[in-house]
Amino acid sequence: MKIKTLALTIIKIILVIIIPIFLFKSFQYLSKAAPKKANIVVDTNKIVGFIRPNWKALAQGGEEKGVEMFVNVISPLTDLAPNYIRIDHIYDFYDVVSKDNGVISFNWTKLDQTVCHIFQTGAKPMLALSYMPPSISNDGSLISPPSNWYDWSLVVQKTIEHYSGKNSSLCGQVNDRLTDIYYEVWNEPDLESFGKWSLYGGSKDYKLLYYYSSLGAGNAKNVNHFLLGGPATTAPYKNWFQVFLNYVAENKLRLDFISFHHYSKQADDFYDDIIKINDWLADDKYTKFRFVPKIISEWGFDSSANLVADTNIGAAHTVASIRNLIEQQVEAAFAFEVKDGPTPSWGILSYNGQPKPRYFALKLLNTLSKTQLKVDGEGTYVKTIASSSYNKVNIVLVNYDINNRNTELVPLTFINLTPGNYKITETNLEKKTLTSSIIINASDPTLKKFIIMPPNSVISIELIKE
Repeated sequence: MKIKTLALTIIKIILVIIIPIFLFKSFQYLSKAAPKKANIVVDTNKIVGFIRPNWKALAQGGEEKGVEMFVNVISPLTDLAPNYIRIDHIYDFYDVVSKDNGVISFNWTKLDQTVCHIFQTGAKPMLALSYMPPSISNDGSLISPPSNWYDWSLVVQKTIEHYSGKNSSLCGQVNDRLTDIYYEVWNEPDLESFGKWSLYGGSKDYKLLYYYSSLGAGNAKNVNHFLLGGPATTAPYKNWFQVFLNYVAENKLRLDFISFHHYSKQADDFYDDIIKINDWLADDKYTKFRFVPKIISEWGFDSSANLVADTNIGAAHTVASIRNLIEQQVEAAFAFEVKDGPTPSWGILSYNGQPKPRYFALKLLNTLSKTQLKVDGEGTYVKTIASSSYNKVNIVLVNYDINNRNTELVPLTFINLTPGNYKITETNLEKKTLTSSIIINASDPTLKKFIIMPPNSVISIELIKE
């Protein structure tokens, strides 16, 4: 009997301990498993800031040498209205630099063709100063240091003088637009494929690469305002940022922007990047760099070619990520890439120039204006960007779910509207539009709608006061 009583007592003790733990763990699991549904409220009378159109930037990789890669996509790119288009391989793909009997000469003809196509779209170029011209490389390789660092400095100087020169004549008419051109020192210097440059000395020291690039920029004569920066690493790495910035400060080098790349399927990662960078710059010795513009000069869904990025998942990822980058006030985010190579890759356009869902996602973002409105009620999946201009309110809704499962009927409320007649236009990724009208009365300046948001849908809504 005593044994039975003891066993029951032990069981009771175990239950007293185990059940609360089980319930707590179950609550934690259910809390994580149950996503928060959106209930969006847009205050049309509450301005919270200004929207920098940082999505109006595109990057193109080195898919083909000796091909005018943009010639068949000028029209769709013009419709997209980019501010900047970034290219790399500017020296090796376009045969710019040669050296004969110790004399360096330049032939800009091929590179000019591509730069002029960029100008035709309405954009300006960002030129990644890469890769090492074989004629000045110490071993003929594209990813090695030069035999003489002053040769590299001269190459940078002449590049800036050509594309930012006050007396340059490019494409017949664009010499008045050769201002604010970006020059980025190298491309992904930390990557093995592009040289595996170091910050700690050795034969491939990125600090030296930047030093002589800055020297060349300083030697450029009779030029318009331009911007020089880097380090364009594959991600924002603390050691790269801090060691690089220490060197820039110690040597009083020019640094007009800080750049990096990032590919991630998680849209929040792009938000967290800037938080980390700001934390790294919190030390007093980095005060001068805190407000240097931050540029993501390549970004996307996956660093490998991934066909998922060509679907609505990729489109929704683009909008959800840009929503975060707007909030973090990133200067520019260069979506990679403009168009595919001969085989499907990362393009927002196919090799033949056909738009993909990410292209249309960027077009929907273009409906936003500069004045940002207050938004409440975002959920786990459904996010919103809202803006206003004269007699007009524009919002973009996105339901990003990488698992492609979450569907919501989203309550959407506009408050504090100016009374009057309104035209409402809804547009989705498939370019389908729905138009309606409504009268807003002074007694109730509110408009409420319910929007069906399938997984990875993107919808723009425009209210125009007639």
